[in-house]
Amino acid sequence: MIQLLTIGFTRKSAEWFFHLLTESGVQKIVDTRIHATSQLAGFAKKQDLAFFAPKIGNIAYEHRIDCAPTKFLLAKYRNAEISWEEYAIEYLNLLDMRKIVQKIPPETLHQHCLLCSEHSPEQCHRRLLAEYFQAVRKDVQIIHLI
Repeated sequence: MIQLLTIGFTRKSAEWFFHLLTESGVQKIVDTRIHATSQLAGFAKKQDLAFFAPKIGNIAYEHRIDCAPTKFLLAKYRNAEISWEEYAIEYLNLLDMRKIVQKIPPETLHQHCLLCSEHSPEQCHRRLLAEYFQAVRKDVQIIHLI
């Protein structure tokens, strides 16, 4: 069984965020955000996670911009120009076009955690990405950390 976790950093303290990761046995954070360096990210800025994750929990960090939606697609959704369902279809098509499964084989994702900013996974691309991997490998178990 491949355990693939997901987490969003909003509405979490750094203490709770790292507690969830370490208690779940996460080995690598896979950052799927477009903007991983924004000051709005607080403790979850790319350079800070790359520094703190190994020190706090012996957790590796990788930023995968190719797993992020495009700025244009995200803006269309945030501006209510497209529905969540339309966004999901476009995002999944983008993953196909980028050949994500060939770049990141699902069997390499055991104990990896997909990171985004959304607090919960219901309307977040990290859930779509996790389910995308699960569609390829039925033995992928998705665990959302909240």
